[in-house]
Amino acid sequence: MAGTDDYLRIADAVAADIAAGRLRPGDRLATQRAFARTHGIANSTAHRVYRELARRGLTVGEVGRGTFVRAAQHTPGPALAEPAAPDAGTRVNLELNYPVVPEQAALLAEGMAPLLRPDALDAALRPIGPAGHSPARTAAAALLTCTGFAPDPERVLFAGNGRHAVAGAMAALVPPGGRLGVEAYTYPLVKAIAARIGVTLVPLAMDAQGLRPEAVRAAHRSAPLHAVYLQPTLHNPLGVTMPAPRRVELSDTLRELDLWAVEDAIWLFLHQETDLPPLAALAPERTVLVDSLSKRLAPGLTVGLVLPPAARRDAVASALRSGGWTATGFALEAVTRWLADGTVDRIVRAKRRDAADRQALIRRHLDGFAVSADPRSYFAWWELPEGWRAESFLAAAARRGIAVTPGTAFAVAPEGAQGAAPAPHAVRLALAGAPPDLLPYALSTLAAVARGTPEDAFPE
Repeated sequence: MAGTDDYLRIADAVAADIAAGRLRPGDRLATQRAFARTHGIANSTAHRVYRELARRGLTVGEVGRGTFVRAAQHTPGPALAEPAAPDAGTRVNLELNYPVVPEQAALLAEGMAPLLRPDALDAALRPIGPAGHSPARTAAAALLTCTGFAPDPERVLFAGNGRHAVAGAMAALVPPGGRLGVEAYTYPLVKAIAARIGVTLVPLAMDAQGLRPEAVRAAHRSAPLHAVYLQPTLHNPLGVTMPAPRRVELSDTLRELDLWAVEDAIWLFLHQETDLPPLAALAPERTVLVDSLSKRLAPGLTVGLVLPPAARRDAVASALRSGGWTATGFALEAVTRWLADGTVDRIVRAKRRDAADRQALIRRHLDGFAVSADPRSYFAWWELPEGWRAESFLAAAARRGIAVTPGTAFAVAPEGAQGAAPAPHAVRLALAGAPPDLLPYALSTLAAVARGTPEDAFPE
Protein backbone atom coordinates (compact mmCIF):
# COMPACT_ATOMS: atom_id res chain seq x y z
CA MET A 1 0.00 0.00 0.00
CA ALA A 2 1.31 3.48 -0.79
CA GLY A 3 2.73 5.60 2.02
CA THR A 4 1.19 8.84 3.17
CA ASP A 5 3.46 11.03 1.00
CA ASP A 6 3.60 8.71 -2.00
CA TYR A 7 0.94 10.74 -3.77
CA LEU A 8 3.53 13.56 -4.09
CA ARG A 9 6.10 11.19 -5.58
CA ILE A 10 3.55 9.93 -8.11
CA ALA A 11 2.42 13.48 -8.89
CA ASP A 12 6.07 14.43 -9.46
CA ALA A 13 6.43 11.54 -11.92
CA VAL A 14 3.36 12.68 -13.89
CA ALA A 15 4.67 16.26 -13.82
CA ALA A 16 7.99 15.02 -15.22
CA ASP A 17 6.15 13.29 -18.07
CA ILE A 18 4.38 16.56 -18.87
CA ALA A 19 7.61 18.58 -18.75
CA ALA A 20 9.37 16.07 -21.03
CA GLY A 21 6.54 16.11 -23.58
CA ARG A 22 5.53 12.50 -23.02
CA LEU A 23 2.16 13.91 -21.97
CA ARG A 24 1.11 16.77 -24.25
CA PRO A 25 -1.34 19.65 -23.69
CA GLY A 26 -4.82 18.30 -24.35
CA ASP A 27 -3.98 14.67 -23.54
CA ARG A 28 -6.63 13.03 -21.36
CA LEU A 29 -5.45 11.21 -18.26
CA ALA A 30 -6.92 7.88 -17.20
CA THR A 31 -9.88 7.95 -14.85
CA GLN A 32 -8.83 8.10 -11.22
CA ARG A 33 -10.02 4.53 -10.69
CA ALA A 34 -7.99 3.25 -13.69
CA PHE A 35 -4.98 5.34 -12.57
CA ALA A 36 -5.18 3.75 -9.10
CA ARG A 37 -5.23 0.24 -10.58
CA THR A 38 -2.27 0.98 -12.89
CA HIS A 39 -0.12 2.36 -10.06
CA GLY A 40 -1.24 -0.06 -7.37
CA ILE A 41 -2.58 2.65 -5.10
CA ALA A 42 -5.85 3.33 -3.34
CA ASN A 43 -8.55 5.35 -5.07
CA SER A 44 -8.17 7.99 -2.35
CA THR A 45 -4.44 8.31 -3.17
CA ALA A 46 -5.20 8.68 -6.87
CA HIS A 47 -7.65 11.43 -5.95
CA ARG A 48 -4.88 13.24 -4.03
CA VAL A 49 -2.51 12.88 -7.03
CA TYR A 50 -5.05 14.44 -9.39
CA ARG A 51 -5.82 17.20 -6.93
CA GLU A 52 -2.08 17.97 -6.60
CA LEU A 53 -1.62 18.11 -10.38
CA ALA A 54 -4.52 20.53 -10.65
CA ARG A 55 -3.09 22.64 -7.79
CA ARG A 56 0.17 22.97 -9.73
CA GLY A 57 -1.74 24.14 -12.79
CA LEU A 58 -0.70 21.10 -14.83
CA THR A 59 -4.15 19.63 -15.43
CA VAL A 60 -7.71 20.77 -15.72
CA GLY A 61 -10.85 18.75 -15.03
CA GLU A 62 -13.92 19.03 -17.27
CA VAL A 63 -17.22 17.78 -15.92
CA GLY A 64 -18.39 14.69 -17.80
CA ARG A 65 -15.23 14.53 -19.94
CA GLY A 66 -12.31 13.80 -17.61
CA THR A 67 -8.94 15.30 -16.65
CA PHE A 68 -6.69 16.84 -19.30
CA VAL A 69 -3.10 18.10 -19.45
CA ARG A 70 -3.25 21.86 -19.46
CA ALA A 71 -1.33 24.15 -21.81
CA ALA A 72 1.52 26.06 -20.16
CA GLN A 73 0.32 29.11 -18.29
CA HIS A 74 2.25 32.39 -18.13
CA THR A 75 3.05 33.54 -14.63
CA PRO A 76 1.29 36.85 -13.94
CA GLY A 77 3.70 39.77 -13.93
CA PRO A 78 3.63 43.38 -12.78
CA ALA A 79 1.45 46.00 -14.43
CA LEU A 80 2.48 47.18 -17.90
CA ALA A 81 4.05 50.40 -16.62
CA GLU A 82 6.26 48.76 -13.97
CA PRO A 83 9.77 47.79 -15.18
CA ALA A 84 10.83 44.36 -13.98
CA ALA A 85 14.20 42.70 -14.47
CA PRO A 86 13.94 39.28 -16.15
CA ASP A 87 15.13 36.09 -14.53
CA ALA A 88 18.64 34.92 -15.42
CA GLY A 89 18.77 33.67 -18.99
CA THR A 90 15.46 35.27 -20.02
CA ARG A 91 15.50 36.60 -23.60
CA VAL A 92 13.20 39.51 -24.35
CA ASN A 93 12.23 39.20 -27.99
CA LEU A 94 11.76 42.53 -29.77
CA GLU A 95 12.39 40.92 -33.18
CA LEU A 96 9.08 39.17 -33.92
CA ASN A 97 5.59 40.65 -33.87
CA TYR A 98 2.90 38.17 -32.84
CA PRO A 99 0.28 40.18 -30.91
CA VAL A 100 -1.41 38.21 -28.14
CA VAL A 101 -3.97 39.58 -25.70
CA PRO A 102 -5.15 37.74 -22.56
CA GLU A 103 -8.73 37.22 -23.68
CA GLN A 104 -8.04 35.84 -27.16
CA ALA A 105 -7.64 32.15 -26.26
CA ALA A 106 -11.00 32.00 -24.50
CA LEU A 107 -12.70 33.84 -27.38
CA LEU A 108 -11.15 31.55 -29.98
CA ALA A 109 -12.03 28.42 -28.00
CA GLU A 110 -15.68 29.45 -27.78
CA GLY A 111 -15.94 29.83 -31.55
CA MET A 112 -14.03 26.62 -32.17
CA ALA A 113 -16.37 24.35 -30.18
CA PRO A 114 -18.97 23.75 -32.96
CA LEU A 115 -16.16 22.85 -35.37
CA LEU A 116 -15.10 19.92 -33.18
CA ARG A 117 -18.31 17.96 -33.75
CA PRO A 118 -17.40 14.83 -35.77
CA ASP A 119 -19.48 15.80 -38.81
CA ALA A 120 -18.13 19.38 -38.91
CA LEU A 121 -14.58 18.21 -38.29
CA ASP A 122 -14.81 15.63 -41.07
CA ALA A 123 -15.87 18.31 -43.55
CA ALA A 124 -13.21 20.78 -42.36
CA LEU A 125 -10.37 18.27 -42.77
CA ARG A 126 -11.01 17.70 -46.46
CA PRO A 127 -8.75 19.35 -49.07
CA ILE A 128 -9.78 22.79 -50.30
CA GLY A 129 -8.64 24.94 -53.22
CA PRO A 130 -7.58 28.60 -53.26
CA ALA A 131 -11.18 29.74 -53.83
CA GLY A 132 -12.29 28.23 -50.51
CA HIS A 133 -16.06 28.14 -50.22
CA SER A 134 -18.87 30.67 -50.51
CA PRO A 135 -19.34 31.45 -46.76
CA ALA A 136 -15.59 32.04 -46.42
CA ARG A 137 -15.49 34.36 -49.44
CA THR A 138 -18.48 36.32 -48.15
CA ALA A 139 -16.94 36.69 -44.68
CA ALA A 140 -13.56 37.72 -46.10
CA ALA A 141 -15.09 40.30 -48.43
CA ALA A 142 -16.98 41.79 -45.48
CA LEU A 143 -13.71 41.98 -43.53
CA LEU A 144 -12.03 43.91 -46.37
CA THR A 145 -14.97 46.27 -46.88
CA CYS A 146 -14.40 49.91 -45.89
CA THR A 147 -15.75 53.33 -46.86
CA GLY A 148 -15.99 53.46 -50.64
CA PHE A 149 -14.74 49.89 -51.07
CA ALA A 150 -16.93 46.77 -51.17
CA PRO A 151 -15.06 43.95 -52.90
CA ASP A 152 -16.84 41.22 -54.84
CA PRO A 153 -16.69 38.00 -52.75
CA GLU A 154 -16.18 35.97 -55.92
CA ARG A 155 -12.75 37.58 -56.41
CA VAL A 156 -11.44 36.47 -52.99
CA LEU A 157 -8.78 33.75 -52.81
CA PHE A 158 -7.19 32.12 -49.76
CA ALA A 159 -3.57 31.36 -48.90
CA GLY A 160 -1.98 29.55 -45.98
CA ASN A 161 -0.84 32.84 -44.40
CA GLY A 162 0.18 36.39 -45.29
CA ARG A 163 3.59 35.35 -46.62
CA HIS A 164 1.95 32.83 -48.92
CA ALA A 165 -0.51 35.48 -50.10
CA VAL A 166 2.38 37.82 -50.99
CA ALA A 167 4.28 34.99 -52.71
CA GLY A 168 1.26 33.99 -54.79
CA ALA A 169 0.62 37.56 -55.90
CA MET A 170 4.29 38.15 -56.78
CA ALA A 171 4.58 34.90 -58.72
CA ALA A 172 1.42 35.68 -60.70
CA LEU A 173 2.46 39.22 -61.64
CA VAL A 174 6.24 39.03 -62.12
CA PRO A 175 7.87 36.38 -64.34
CA PRO A 176 11.20 34.78 -63.36
CA GLY A 177 13.92 37.33 -64.06
CA GLY A 178 11.39 40.17 -63.92
CA ARG A 179 11.74 43.38 -61.90
CA LEU A 180 9.61 44.23 -58.87
CA GLY A 181 9.73 47.72 -57.40
CA VAL A 182 9.68 47.84 -53.60
CA GLU A 183 9.98 50.55 -50.99
CA ALA A 184 13.61 51.22 -50.05
CA TYR A 185 12.86 49.59 -46.69
CA THR A 186 10.59 46.59 -47.15
CA TYR A 187 9.23 43.49 -45.43
CA PRO A 188 12.28 41.18 -45.09
CA LEU A 189 10.44 38.07 -46.26
CA VAL A 190 9.72 39.79 -49.57
CA LYS A 191 13.46 39.60 -50.21
CA ALA A 192 13.42 35.87 -49.45
CA ILE A 193 10.37 35.28 -51.66
CA ALA A 194 11.93 37.21 -54.53
CA ALA A 195 15.10 35.12 -54.30
CA ARG A 196 13.06 31.92 -54.31
CA ILE A 197 11.02 32.75 -57.42
CA GLY A 198 13.85 34.51 -59.30
CA VAL A 199 12.58 38.10 -59.14
CA THR A 200 14.87 41.15 -59.02
CA LEU A 201 13.95 43.76 -56.40
CA VAL A 202 14.36 47.43 -57.28
CA PRO A 203 14.42 49.83 -54.27
CA LEU A 204 12.21 52.90 -54.67
CA ALA A 205 12.70 56.14 -52.76
CA MET A 206 10.31 57.09 -49.95
CA ASP A 207 9.56 60.25 -48.02
CA ALA A 208 7.42 61.15 -45.01
CA GLN A 209 4.30 60.25 -47.03
CA GLY A 210 5.52 56.85 -48.17
CA LEU A 211 6.47 55.62 -51.64
CA ARG A 212 7.16 58.45 -54.10
CA PRO A 213 5.34 58.08 -57.46
CA GLU A 214 8.20 59.84 -59.28
CA ALA A 215 10.55 57.13 -58.00
CA VAL A 216 8.32 54.53 -59.65
CA ARG A 217 8.43 56.46 -62.94
CA ALA A 218 12.21 56.85 -62.81
CA ALA A 219 12.82 53.16 -62.13
CA HIS A 220 10.41 52.17 -64.89
CA ARG A 221 12.16 54.46 -67.39
CA SER A 222 15.51 52.90 -66.49
CA ALA A 223 14.25 49.37 -67.21
CA PRO A 224 10.59 48.34 -67.24
CA LEU A 225 9.11 47.15 -63.95
CA HIS A 226 6.47 44.40 -63.93
CA ALA A 227 4.87 45.38 -60.63
CA VAL A 228 5.31 47.27 -57.36
CA TYR A 229 4.99 45.85 -53.84
CA LEU A 230 4.17 48.33 -51.07
CA GLN A 231 2.65 48.82 -47.62
CA PRO A 232 0.64 52.06 -47.81
CA THR A 233 -0.81 51.76 -44.29
CA LEU A 234 1.38 51.39 -41.17
CA HIS A 235 4.48 50.66 -43.20
CA ASN A 236 6.73 48.16 -41.46
CA PRO A 237 9.28 49.24 -40.21
CA LEU A 238 8.89 53.03 -40.65
CA GLY A 239 5.31 53.37 -39.41
CA VAL A 240 4.38 55.69 -42.31
CA THR A 241 0.79 55.81 -43.59
CA MET A 242 0.31 57.21 -47.08
CA PRO A 243 -2.19 60.12 -47.17
CA ALA A 244 -5.13 60.10 -49.57
CA PRO A 245 -3.70 62.52 -52.20
CA ARG A 246 -0.53 60.43 -52.53
CA ARG A 247 -2.64 57.30 -52.95
CA VAL A 248 -4.56 58.94 -55.79
CA GLU A 249 -1.31 60.05 -57.45
CA LEU A 250 0.18 56.58 -57.13
CA SER A 251 -2.97 54.97 -58.57
CA ASP A 252 -2.76 57.31 -61.57
CA THR A 253 0.92 56.34 -61.96
CA LEU A 254 0.04 52.64 -62.06
CA ARG A 255 -2.44 53.27 -64.86
CA GLU A 256 -0.08 55.56 -66.74
CA LEU A 257 2.74 53.00 -66.69
CA ASP A 258 0.45 49.94 -67.04
CA LEU A 259 1.90 48.50 -63.82
CA TRP A 260 0.49 46.03 -61.29
CA ALA A 261 0.66 46.68 -57.55
CA VAL A 262 0.72 44.24 -54.65
CA GLU A 263 -0.85 46.15 -51.74
CA ASP A 264 0.10 44.63 -48.37
CA ALA A 265 -2.66 45.44 -45.87
CA ILE A 266 -1.63 43.04 -43.10
CA TRP A 267 -1.39 45.78 -40.43
CA LEU A 268 -4.41 47.72 -41.69
CA PHE A 269 -6.62 46.33 -38.89
CA LEU A 270 -4.86 48.59 -36.36
CA HIS A 271 -5.64 51.72 -38.38
CA GLN A 272 -9.16 53.00 -37.83
CA GLU A 273 -9.33 56.01 -40.18
CA THR A 274 -12.10 55.43 -42.71
CA ASP A 275 -11.17 58.20 -45.15
CA LEU A 276 -8.10 56.40 -46.51
CA PRO A 277 -9.19 54.18 -49.40
CA PRO A 278 -6.91 51.25 -50.24
CA LEU A 279 -5.19 51.31 -53.61
CA ALA A 280 -7.47 48.40 -54.47
CA ALA A 281 -10.38 50.86 -54.32
CA LEU A 282 -8.62 53.56 -56.37
CA ALA A 283 -7.08 51.27 -59.00
CA PRO A 284 -8.98 47.96 -58.68
CA GLU A 285 -7.95 46.83 -62.16
CA ARG A 286 -4.23 47.24 -61.33
CA THR A 287 -4.02 46.12 -57.68
CA VAL A 288 -3.77 42.79 -55.87
CA LEU A 289 -4.67 43.32 -52.20
CA VAL A 290 -3.17 40.87 -49.68
CA ASP A 291 -4.10 40.52 -46.02
CA SER A 292 -3.85 37.93 -43.26
CA LEU A 293 -5.55 36.79 -40.08
CA SER A 294 -2.34 35.91 -38.19
CA LYS A 295 -1.84 39.35 -36.64
CA ARG A 296 -5.55 39.78 -35.95
CA LEU A 297 -5.90 36.33 -34.35
CA ALA A 298 -2.92 34.08 -33.64
CA PRO A 299 0.09 32.88 -35.65
CA GLY A 300 -0.57 29.20 -35.04
CA LEU A 301 -3.81 28.99 -37.02
CA THR A 302 -4.14 31.51 -39.81
CA VAL A 303 -5.33 32.24 -43.31
CA GLY A 304 -4.02 34.66 -45.92
CA LEU A 305 -6.41 36.66 -48.09
CA VAL A 306 -5.79 37.66 -51.70
CA LEU A 307 -8.08 39.99 -53.67
CA PRO A 308 -6.87 40.17 -57.29
CA PRO A 309 -8.49 42.01 -60.19
CA ALA A 310 -10.90 39.79 -62.09
CA ALA A 311 -8.45 39.65 -65.02
CA ARG A 312 -5.69 38.16 -62.84
CA ARG A 313 -7.74 35.94 -60.53
CA ASP A 314 -7.02 32.71 -62.41
CA ALA A 315 -3.29 33.49 -62.60
CA VAL A 316 -3.09 34.16 -58.85
CA ALA A 317 -5.11 31.03 -58.05
CA SER A 318 -2.76 28.98 -60.24
CA ALA A 319 0.30 30.48 -58.49
CA LEU A 320 -1.13 29.63 -55.06
CA ARG A 321 -1.79 26.03 -56.10
CA SER A 322 1.57 25.45 -57.80
CA GLY A 323 3.52 27.04 -54.94
CA GLY A 324 1.75 24.98 -52.28
CA TRP A 325 0.52 28.24 -50.75
CA THR A 326 -3.19 27.46 -50.34
CA ALA A 327 -5.05 27.50 -47.02
CA THR A 328 -6.01 24.35 -45.15
CA GLY A 329 -9.70 23.51 -44.84
CA PHE A 330 -9.62 23.39 -41.05
CA ALA A 331 -8.03 26.83 -40.68
CA LEU A 332 -10.38 28.34 -43.25
CA GLU A 333 -13.46 26.90 -41.53
CA ALA A 334 -12.30 28.14 -38.12
CA VAL A 335 -11.56 31.64 -39.43
CA THR A 336 -14.93 31.79 -41.21
CA ARG A 337 -16.72 31.03 -37.94
CA TRP A 338 -14.66 33.59 -36.01
CA LEU A 339 -15.43 36.25 -38.62
CA ALA A 340 -19.15 35.45 -38.58
CA ASP A 341 -19.63 35.35 -34.79
CA GLY A 342 -17.78 38.60 -34.04
CA THR A 343 -14.73 36.97 -32.42
CA VAL A 344 -12.34 38.68 -34.84
CA ASP A 345 -13.83 42.10 -34.11
CA ARG A 346 -13.53 41.62 -30.35
CA ILE A 347 -9.92 40.49 -30.54
CA VAL A 348 -9.02 43.34 -32.92
CA ARG A 349 -10.44 45.91 -30.48
CA ALA A 350 -8.35 44.39 -27.68
CA LYS A 351 -5.20 44.46 -29.82
CA ARG A 352 -5.74 48.08 -30.77
CA ARG A 353 -5.80 48.96 -27.08
CA ASP A 354 -2.74 46.79 -26.44
CA ALA A 355 -0.75 48.40 -29.28
CA ALA A 356 -1.61 51.88 -27.99
CA ASP A 357 -0.48 50.91 -24.47
CA ARG A 358 2.84 49.60 -25.77
CA GLN A 359 3.43 52.68 -27.90
CA ALA A 360 2.91 54.78 -24.78
CA LEU A 361 5.85 52.91 -23.25
CA ILE A 362 7.99 53.78 -26.28
CA ARG A 363 7.20 57.47 -25.80
CA ARG A 364 7.96 57.23 -22.09
CA HIS A 365 11.17 55.23 -22.14
CA LEU A 366 12.69 56.44 -25.43
CA ASP A 367 11.81 60.10 -25.07
CA GLY A 368 14.52 62.29 -26.61
CA PHE A 369 15.69 59.67 -29.13
CA ALA A 370 15.04 59.68 -32.90
CA VAL A 371 12.17 57.17 -32.91
CA SER A 372 9.56 56.98 -35.68
CA ALA A 373 6.37 55.15 -34.77
CA ASP A 374 2.65 55.40 -35.36
CA PRO A 375 0.83 55.40 -31.99
CA ARG A 376 -1.46 52.65 -33.33
CA SER A 377 1.24 50.22 -34.46
CA TYR A 378 3.18 47.36 -32.90
CA PHE A 379 6.63 48.51 -34.07
CA ALA A 380 9.03 51.44 -33.95
CA TRP A 381 12.02 52.52 -36.08
CA TRP A 382 14.90 53.83 -33.98
CA GLU A 383 17.70 55.83 -35.61
CA LEU A 384 20.55 55.25 -33.19
CA PRO A 385 22.54 58.07 -31.58
CA GLU A 386 25.85 59.15 -33.10
CA GLY A 387 28.63 56.69 -32.42
CA TRP A 388 26.41 53.63 -32.55
CA ARG A 389 26.26 51.15 -35.42
CA ALA A 390 23.33 48.76 -35.63
CA GLU A 391 25.61 45.73 -35.30
CA SER A 392 27.29 46.94 -32.10
CA PHE A 393 23.93 47.97 -30.64
CA LEU A 394 22.50 44.52 -31.40
CA ALA A 395 25.44 42.93 -29.62
CA ALA A 396 25.04 45.22 -26.61
CA ALA A 397 21.31 44.48 -26.44
CA ALA A 398 21.89 40.73 -26.78
CA ARG A 399 24.39 40.85 -23.94
CA ARG A 400 21.52 42.11 -21.78
CA GLY A 401 19.11 39.43 -22.99
CA ILE A 402 17.22 41.61 -25.50
CA ALA A 403 16.84 40.82 -29.23
CA VAL A 404 16.14 43.57 -31.79
CA THR A 405 16.24 43.68 -35.61
CA PRO A 406 18.90 45.66 -37.49
CA GLY A 407 17.82 48.11 -40.18
CA THR A 408 19.77 46.11 -42.76
CA ALA A 409 17.11 43.40 -42.57
CA PHE A 410 14.69 45.81 -44.26
CA ALA A 411 17.06 47.67 -46.62
CA VAL A 412 17.10 46.66 -50.30
CA ALA A 413 20.39 46.83 -52.19
CA PRO A 414 20.40 49.05 -55.31
CA GLU A 415 20.10 47.08 -58.53
CA GLY A 416 23.50 45.93 -59.73
CA ALA A 417 25.21 46.85 -56.46
CA GLN A 418 27.94 44.55 -55.22
CA GLY A 419 27.45 43.17 -51.70
CA ALA A 420 24.75 43.91 -49.18
CA ALA A 421 22.26 46.75 -48.94
CA PRO A 422 23.27 50.06 -47.33
CA ALA A 423 23.58 49.69 -43.56
CA PRO A 424 21.35 52.22 -41.79
CA HIS A 425 22.34 52.97 -38.22
CA ALA A 426 18.88 52.01 -37.03
CA VAL A 427 16.96 49.13 -35.46
CA ARG A 428 13.33 48.03 -35.61
CA LEU A 429 11.63 47.30 -32.30
CA ALA A 430 8.76 44.80 -32.47
CA LEU A 431 6.58 45.51 -29.46
CA ALA A 432 4.18 42.56 -29.56
CA GLY A 433 6.69 39.80 -28.88
CA ALA A 434 7.67 40.81 -25.35
CA PRO A 435 5.52 39.88 -22.34
CA PRO A 436 3.92 43.05 -20.96
CA ASP A 437 5.79 42.74 -17.66
CA LEU A 438 9.18 42.69 -19.44
CA LEU A 439 8.65 45.36 -22.12
CA PRO A 440 9.27 48.36 -19.81
CA TYR A 441 12.46 46.72 -18.54
CA ALA A 442 13.66 46.08 -22.11
CA LEU A 443 12.97 49.62 -23.30
CA SER A 444 14.56 51.29 -20.27
CA THR A 445 17.61 49.01 -20.61
CA LEU A 446 18.00 49.83 -24.32
CA ALA A 447 17.67 53.54 -23.54
CA ALA A 448 20.44 53.29 -20.95
CA VAL A 449 22.68 51.50 -23.47
CA ALA A 450 22.02 54.11 -26.18
CA ARG A 451 22.85 57.00 -23.82
CA GLY A 452 26.31 55.55 -23.38
CA THR A 453 28.91 54.53 -25.93
CA PRO A 454 29.85 51.14 -27.39
CA GLU A 455 32.88 51.19 -25.12
CA ASP A 456 30.60 51.62 -22.10
CA ALA A 457 28.45 48.71 -23.27
CA PHE A 458 31.36 46.28 -23.41
CA PRO A 459 33.50 46.90 -20.33
CA GLU A 460 36.68 44.88 -19.98
